[in-house]
Amino acid sequence: MNFYLSDTKEVMKEVASNENGLTKEEVESRLQKGGKNVLKEAKRESLFVHFLKQLLEPMTIILITAAIVSGITAAYSGESFADVIIIMAVVIINAILGVYQENKAEKAIEALKEMAAAMSKVIRSGVQLSIKSEDLVVGDIILLEAGDAVPADARILENASMKVEEAALTGESVPVNKTEQTLSLYGGKDIPLGDRKNMVYMGSTVVYGRGRAVVTGTGMNTEMGKIADALANAKEGKTPLQLKLSQLSKILSFLVIGICIFIFVFRLFRSGSLNSENLMNTFMVAVSLAVAAIPEGLATVVTIVLSIGVTNMSKRNAVIRKLTAVETLGSTQIICSDKTGTLTQNKMTVVKEYTNDRVFLATAMALCSDAELDENNQAIGEPTECALVNYAYTNQLSKDELKKKQPRIGEAPFDSVRKMMTTVHQKEDEYIQYTKGAPDEVLKCCTHYLSADGVTEITEEIKSEILTINKEMADEALRVLAAAFRSFQEKVIIFDEKELEKELVFVGLTGMIDPVRPEVLVAVKECKEAGIRPIMITGDHRDTAVAIAKKLEIIKDASEAITGAMLSEMDDETFSQAIENYSVYARVQPEHKVQIVTAWKERGKVVAMTGDGVNDAPSIKSADIGIGMGITGTDVTKNVADMVLADDNFATIVVAVEEGRRIYDNIRKSIQFLLSSNLSEVLAIFVATIIGFTILKPVHLLWINLITDSFPALALGMERGEADVMKREPRDAKEGIFAGGLGFDVIYQGCFVTIITLLSYFVGHYMESGRWEIANSSDGMTMAFLTMSLAEVIHSYNLRSRDKSIFQMNYQNAYLLGAIILSFVLTTAVIYVPFLRDAFGFTRIRIQEYGVAVLFAITMIPVVEIVKAIKRIRSRK
Repeated sequence: MNFYLSDTKEVMKEVASNENGLTKEEVESRLQKGGKNVLKEAKRESLFVHFLKQLLEPMTIILITAAIVSGITAAYSGESFADVIIIMAVVIINAILGVYQENKAEKAIEALKEMAAAMSKVIRSGVQLSIKSEDLVVGDIILLEAGDAVPADARILENASMKVEEAALTGESVPVNKTEQTLSLYGGKDIPLGDRKNMVYMGSTVVYGRGRAVVTGTGMNTEMGKIADALANAKEGKTPLQLKLSQLSKILSFLVIGICIFIFVFRLFRSGSLNSENLMNTFMVAVSLAVAAIPEGLATVVTIVLSIGVTNMSKRNAVIRKLTAVETLGSTQIICSDKTGTLTQNKMTVVKEYTNDRVFLATAMALCSDAELDENNQAIGEPTECALVNYAYTNQLSKDELKKKQPRIGEAPFDSVRKMMTTVHQKEDEYIQYTKGAPDEVLKCCTHYLSADGVTEITEEIKSEILTINKEMADEALRVLAAAFRSFQEKVIIFDEKELEKELVFVGLTGMIDPVRPEVLVAVKECKEAGIRPIMITGDHRDTAVAIAKKLEIIKDASEAITGAMLSEMDDETFSQAIENYSVYARVQPEHKVQIVTAWKERGKVVAMTGDGVNDAPSIKSADIGIGMGITGTDVTKNVADMVLADDNFATIVVAVEEGRRIYDNIRKSIQFLLSSNLSEVLAIFVATIIGFTILKPVHLLWINLITDSFPALALGMERGEADVMKREPRDAKEGIFAGGLGFDVIYQGCFVTIITLLSYFVGHYMESGRWEIANSSDGMTMAFLTMSLAEVIHSYNLRSRDKSIFQMNYQNAYLLGAIILSFVLTTAVIYVPFLRDAFGFTRIRIQEYGVAVLFAITMIPVVEIVKAIKRIRSRK
């Protein structure tokens, strides 16, 4: 059926629906038959394909090659296949862990998608509900308003100046004016998609007005569904940190290949022999160096720490939509926040009024709003309008009863430019218009006012009195709205705001307050301690904004506030020079938000910007961190945001910044740990090879990388934020991986582990043979393995803080303690469990040798503590 060519009655009959919407049973039946209202996603790779990709990693290929060569050699010489078995076991375990970690990251992202799922307003069984858009079915009655993403294809039933942007489908960027009227064919030809003005389509966005429609197509049966197969699913991009690490891994790989070739040639040249045994031994030494040098788990650890951190953030009401936001949060220097609902409780209540007719004022305010009473007589809708409907109800005026007596026949919806809303109603044999909005704007349209004697011509004195009362209310941090009316004897048929909003009769003012969120004051103080500047941006009156900002200690006096009108009078250069002077922006237009963001960014600041309306999307997109509102935010805003606040609370932004700093700190700790560990392995193998003995074999290094490195590195990612994490200045967003002395720390720590590992080897050889000499030693190798393994494990405990003493940490990281104990037990088991010891080629060392190796490892703590102390002394100076 071509729904756009049929009238609404025929459409409703075709989709088997009615004005009250579908029942629960009908919805369930249609969901089973038609499925969810979702587009088909690209086919996901199976776990087996993920597993094969892990095996095709360059490092893994080298290990598999080593295993094959080792197997051939073992078969030829009749030796044990232990090396082959161990290498392949490690390869398979690494691949399984990689698949598991990737799968875990995907599930975390899926969980976030679930939390950020689009919602739709529907009428079912006569009741308005908010449901997930994916649960819509054909026949559902949906309600649309400015900012909503159209969730399915639908035929318009009711239209109030609705305009829809359909660029995603038609390529036409100009919004389309919609109608509920039935269309006719153009000369027998079908109507093009862009001209079907009584339809709305999935993928389009309502940018003005409101409407009601019945769903005619869902999922793959929509116009968007027809082209879905041609659309590629967006892949999750890597964060700047992950890209830097990928580059680092490539550099390391080239260095390793070069060193391996050098060692291979050097060993062959020095031995002067090209027999198969020598070639094999030389090859295994080169492989050992490759295994030691490349931090295989680095990228995986970073991804897992990021995904776990993002999941934790979502539990604290900060839903991260882009991984890049996690890194940028730690650099945030400016937070530009809306006032209503973000800094305040979003529970507006009328506490003052100015009028000569309270009942008439309450009636005008309630009818000129889109909020409604629910079954419990509680207003639902936009907070300000809810306050007005509740105000009327406290004056014994139920909006439901008012609507029956004065049904709405038309409207000019509110917009942020004219700051007013107008509705037209039929009242018995006459027609009456109610207008509400900003007092100064409404007053401009008034020629009369409602006095104690009735409708009277307004004078300048009366206007001055009204504006004075308005200021007094605003000085008390009240949000003030004015109401006006106009009567008509004939039916109104033109609902253009320019025609309606003139020659009005002023009725009165209402002053309402939205209390400050008590937790926001604490959050603002945290921001300032963290070197972050909080800025309030609001459409409210300047005096109201100043009063709230003072309560929250965002500003000290009114000189730090500026209005949108004042901002418009400045050129960009003047504003850029003066921007440091202002922390409150009142009566702003959406374009002002972009101007504010741009000016701060030009000064080199990292800016976060909140928003909820359609017109906020440009400023959110231009900010370094765009923050959408989960409760009041429109779908358009959420879709362009980097982060969505599930509770619309400013304090949650500060929590997210703190969490972002913690995550970044922990990732750097993991990077430092892994790189210093791998550097020690490279140096130990390199020095031993140059001198002329084997200190460790590839399987030993694989074990260290798998057990000693990976688990503690992940556990470091779970470390709590340090006590001063929100007392530091924001980090420079352009800083590299090795900034802040991390490069120096990696080098000296890696070198020290190398030194104690070599010392442990020589001591082990002496305790075994009684001679100090350079030679292959089974006891020396076993002790070197034990020292290196435990030194790295102990070193992970050092890195709970990069600059504070571990003895100052007044809490424990249970994950890290568990990883350390597990690594300690497994490392000991490799030496003392017979079949493991034989497989790894170790010897059963005496308790004295074990103790010496452990003592060497423990020296990591005092050495790192001394360096930390020196750093602290230098930083104080």
